[in-house]
Amino acid sequence: MTKPSLPDLLHAAVAAVGGTERPGQVSMAEAVAEAVDDNAHLLVQAGTGTGKSLGYLVPALAHGERVVVATATLALQRQLVERDLPRTVDALHPLLRRRPQFAMLKGRSNYLCLHRLHEGAPQDEEEGLFDQFEAAAPSSKLGQDLLRLRDWSDETETGDRDDLTPGVSDRAWSQISVSSRECLGATKCAYGAECFAEAARERAKLADVVVTNHALLAIDAIEGAPVLPKHEVLIVDEAHELVSRVTGVATGELTPGQVNRAVRRAAKLVNEKAADALLTASEGFERVMELALPGRLEEVPEDLGYALMALRDAARTVISALGGTRDKSVQDEDAVRKQAMASVESIHSVAERITQGSEYDVVWYERHDRFGASVRIAPLSVSGLLREKLFAERSVVLTSATLKLGGDFNGVGASLGLAPEGMAGDDVPQWKGLDVGSPFDYPKQGILYVARHLATPGREGSRTDMLAELAELVEAAGGRTLGLFSSMRAAQAAAEELRGRQDKPILLQGEETLGELIKNFAADPETCLFGTLSLWQGVDVPGTSCQLVVMDRIPFPRPDDPLMSARQKAVEEAGGNGFMAVAATHAALLMAQGAGRLVRAMGDKGVVAVLDPRLANARYGSYLRASLPDFWYTTDRNQARRSLAAIDAAAKAAE
Repeated sequence: MTKPSLPDLLHAAVAAVGGTERPGQVSMAEAVAEAVDDNAHLLVQAGTGTGKSLGYLVPALAHGERVVVATATLALQRQLVERDLPRTVDALHPLLRRRPQFAMLKGRSNYLCLHRLHEGAPQDEEEGLFDQFEAAAPSSKLGQDLLRLRDWSDETETGDRDDLTPGVSDRAWSQISVSSRECLGATKCAYGAECFAEAARERAKLADVVVTNHALLAIDAIEGAPVLPKHEVLIVDEAHELVSRVTGVATGELTPGQVNRAVRRAAKLVNEKAADALLTASEGFERVMELALPGRLEEVPEDLGYALMALRDAARTVISALGGTRDKSVQDEDAVRKQAMASVESIHSVAERITQGSEYDVVWYERHDRFGASVRIAPLSVSGLLREKLFAERSVVLTSATLKLGGDFNGVGASLGLAPEGMAGDDVPQWKGLDVGSPFDYPKQGILYVARHLATPGREGSRTDMLAELAELVEAAGGRTLGLFSSMRAAQAAAEELRGRQDKPILLQGEETLGELIKNFAADPETCLFGTLSLWQGVDVPGTSCQLVVMDRIPFPRPDDPLMSARQKAVEEAGGNGFMAVAATHAALLMAQGAGRLVRAMGDKGVVAVLDPRLANARYGSYLRASLPDFWYTTDRNQARRSLAAIDAAAKAAE
């Protein structure tokens, strides 16, 4: 029998999901198939509405080897596993004459732990385990969450936290879940045969397509112990997020509270001398942290260095003692010991990493209103790690609506450890970039308005001219506004100002759950939604409820951001342009994502308004504008208001 052609397979899959075939989707599928067949690497920019998930799923399923698909967001994981993959597999089955299997795989702490559920959770203050269900008052929120979890444990087939609706608090979930370090292991656990996390791993081993997240992909790469099953093809969707997710996984943190918990957990399980040494070291660390001021530590201060060395050495002693002593008086000793070991090992590894010191790490103090001070360490760059671990032994396809910044892929490529496109070399992974465009007619569907007449935003202080401009734009748009702000303080100030000026409902991030806010925003065209970072990327509201997207300023990283400023300085010391490589690239990615909130469907129309004159006036403005969708561009405030009023009138006539 002849092998079915890629166009035939794609046509069947698109029909099965009720979509429309797009030229960009066809180009993408062909390029992915070629990259996979040639064991090559590909970066694909596919704009909103292209149907990029089918653009990579169809050639991946047709290839026949195991594929891992990693996404940044839960929403896309769900879409793939619950909608796109089932329908695509059904549609391709008659043509491929086989039915590819697929599975979802997440980190262990995302699954309910039956041992923790039935045997109890280790309690810091007392020996052994305690029954968290009895300890929590049944009338309390925690008690109600735990009772619901116990009922759910009898019904669930996956044990996956994301399958529990409505969800529960992090505190409740922590009572019935374990990290990979705390897990007893399937062979030692009384519930190993029924374990949800182990079942997920087994399903993944048998699947042709494994859907996971960027964090698990990072753990798989960094820790060296394989978490993901062996695979020939890796597809990274939402790839613009990959560097920040990998950086997050590679970041270590120490807080006095975390150290105190480790001391309490280990105290009853080791000899008095080892326990006292860890307690003394913990008290010394706490004293140093009381005086910690936020900011980067170019060199580790002497007092912190001594405190961390004491902590590292005491933790090492406790780890040895934990492994060599047994105390049968401790209820369910193995579980208690495993949790204590995980806590102390975590402290030892971070303390050792900071005291060893490396030119490739950045160390800084942070201070949180609620949790106090912490010391953190992160890699200066993850590009070398990604080049070595990601691209070495498999074909990699990276895709997103925003990979091409300032007109090419090289900025994003460099952050992933890739040389400029087309550069050859033994240790340099070869890759191709492809922009398949978007089905939307951006110049006709949207306007980019830059408020050139406003004052340049300073670091602090109120922006009365910006708030007045915002109020006028919202009025002209009849509501329908998504406000994207560079800080929570700016979002709150804008919400307060507009609530006092007009009667349009203003929703503010933090006043409700994000899902609830987006639902209410979509339901009422007159409503506006204001917020910060998660709104720049997480809002998908097609139709007339979102016809004005406002950015209060160019979202450069804060000048005092320790990691970003260290990265910028490193580029400059190597002879590059640190501002363009780090700050401008960061801003361009966020602005491209933010502007992408406006046009989500073929009939959408509206205005993206940037209330920062630097986008029009500064030398880097053209680079940032080239990273945005190709909207019709204007700096005429009257034109922007007239257009918004006309769009509002058309929407009202249609409603």
